Amino acid sequence: MTTYGFHASQEQIAPSQLLRDVQHAEAAGFDAAMSSDHFFPWSERQGHSGFTFSWLGAALASTSFPIGSVCAPGQRYHPAIAAQATATLGEMFPNRYWVALGAGQAMNEHITGDKWLRLSERRSRLEESVDIIRRLHAGEWVTDRSGIVEVEDAYLFDRPATPIPLYATCITPASARRAAQWADGIVTLNQPGGVQYETLSAYRDAGGQGPAMLQVHLSWAPTDRAAQDMAFDQWRTNVFGSPLDQDLPTPEHFDAAAAEVSLDTVLEAVWTSSSLTAHTEWIAEASESFDSVYLHHVGQDQKPWLDAAGEHILPVLARDTPRTGA
Repeated sequence: MTTYGFHASQEQIAPSQLLRDVQHAEAAGFDAAMSSDHFFPWSERQGHSGFTFSWLGAALASTSFPIGSVCAPGQRYHPAIAAQATATLGEMFPNRYWVALGAGQAMNEHITGDKWLRLSERRSRLEESVDIIRRLHAGEWVTDRSGIVEVEDAYLFDRPATPIPLYATCITPASARRAAQWADGIVTLNQPGGVQYETLSAYRDAGGQGPAMLQVHLSWAPTDRAAQDMAFDQWRTNVFGSPLDQDLPTPEHFDAAAAEVSLDTVLEAVWTSSSLTAHTEWIAEASESFDSVYLHHVGQDQKPWLDAAGEHILPVLARDTPRTGA
């Protein structure tokens, strides 16, 4: 069955309010949630950046549906620490937590003062980190000084009975083909020109197994103009491809880079309309290819969207959408 989830945007909403939002999402009828993991927001206008692992403990304890999160091990999080944090959540909340691992972005990782590596090295570091996390989750003592990341005499005493899924975050077909060699599933996002479908195909063609999940950026408001203004205000700093989105270090840099971004460019990246029927149709189309669709309303006030989705979108999707995923 297709899962329709709520995306918790840590970089846009204070953690206390976001906790109320995820509880509201469950009450409104969403099946699950997923969370971003940022040290900085994309823009100073967004103005938030709670610590995701702390928030996840509170969110999982105060809801009953599954919640996953993104994590970039290797620099800001040593993989042994990422393994411990994720294993603890898995032990406390059996079968309710998953993590999607990625190579990271400079805006979140450069704060350690370590060198920001080239993309090829970051991908290698991610794969080393995945191996370390998986071995620690499996109950191994791990010492490894052979790669980019070193770990010495690490062991997790508290682990879930069943290791949590380690999914891959993939934006491009190239990253998806590489992730297919290790991932338990894939998480991607809606992109101009439907690149998400190419990314999914690349993952499957390379032998990638497990669920396929899509994060959708959308903007809804009572009028088209209000929905467009919201999308432009909140998301024009997050429309860049590589290398800009990977290598810019601070919100100030993203705001400067977005100074000439047009509304048309934003509307290619954010599904924007005042029509709940239009949003329902877009989401239903995505669900034909993806097992889970996580909806990220880019506004900072989530309540009107959650109420509208719960009343008008989720019931239609449950009734009319072919549900063949897992």
